[in-house]
Amino acid sequence: MGSTGTIGVNTLNVIKRHADKYKVIALTANKADEKLFQQCVEFNPQYAVLVDADAAQRLELKIKNTDLNTQVLCGVDALQKVASLEGVNQVMAAIVGAAGLLPTLAAARAGKRILLANKEALVMSGDIFINEVKQHNAELMPIDSEHNAIFQCMPGHFEAGLQQVGVNKILLTASGGPFRNRDIDTLHNVTPEEAVAHPNWEMGKKISVDSATMMNKGLEVIEACWLFNTQPSMIQVVLHPQSIIHSMVSYTDGSVLAQMGNPDMRTPIAHAMAWPQRMLSGVEPLDIFEVAKLEFEKPDFKRFPCLAMAYEALEEGGTATTILNAANEIAVDAFLNKQLSFTNISKVIEKTLKHTTKVTANNLQTILDADSDARQVSIDWVKQLEFKR
Repeated sequence: MGSTGTIGVNTLNVIKRHADKYKVIALTANKADEKLFQQCVEFNPQYAVLVDADAAQRLELKIKNTDLNTQVLCGVDALQKVASLEGVNQVMAAIVGAAGLLPTLAAARAGKRILLANKEALVMSGDIFINEVKQHNAELMPIDSEHNAIFQCMPGHFEAGLQQVGVNKILLTASGGPFRNRDIDTLHNVTPEEAVAHPNWEMGKKISVDSATMMNKGLEVIEACWLFNTQPSMIQVVLHPQSIIHSMVSYTDGSVLAQMGNPDMRTPIAHAMAWPQRMLSGVEPLDIFEVAKLEFEKPDFKRFPCLAMAYEALEEGGTATTILNAANEIAVDAFLNKQLSFTNISKVIEKTLKHTTKVTANNLQTILDADSDARQVSIDWVKQLEFKR
């Protein structure tokens, strides 16, 4: 799911190296029909899904002119269908944003191994999602480089509770993005082009902006709490500009285990696909002599208010994290479309959190309603704050 994005392309790159072990059953995208068509030609899936109806129609016409047997489907329901197909063993959940929630839940209910690159599924509906995974004996494998690193450094029985297995703290690393050392007083002048130019990772535009504001790290803190059954007080964000250590786990005996590697998403993808075995990912081995040194800093909440708000929403609980995520998606989209200044991203989120009612997140409809309400409130605040630099 999300095959035309960065994670999807990297996943197909890994699959291509192991064509004897893996077969692509379905590929999905939002509306990138040309790119999806090229992937269909190369991997010949049984199904290709596009959410956008016009794009699906264009893809169907292209496929009719080939000897492919790929069936083109359209819409959100089709995403849920392919995520739960009987012949599917693994689902790469790489749709960006809230749009990935329902198909990822469908994969959980179908008992699949879920390769989770969509953090919003846990940010929006952590309790519900984790319960679905447990109830249907699905497997949840984290793909975010940081969460995958934590998983690799954890004892195998961490579900019992981190303190019970001797874990003292999770050290969640962050590059700090492109503005880690930029004068705070100039951040209001940041352009979308500057914000998407990440110094270490190749990512989509939305995630790149999230990295620049550190909201990406805030969402990862929320995700880590659900993945590793822990509290926010157990997670320390560590700025590490080289992005060589992907995260660490500190133990009560004084040990700190770190997972290291070159910043390439094919490493966590290959790890999660092959686990508990290992397989070639195509990533060059790390040359520690070339790296030479590693740096670490504490994050500055004044520079990164989005990170602070994520911790606060997590502590508040209920639909607060759903509202946080929705507001961020609207604000980032407005920034990318040059309707909003960079520093007003956090202000839209702050205003939305303050002016949206928070309730207990005890069912999926409540979560979807909270998401919808927060988006409308955010849109209103974007209109009030737009171009006010």
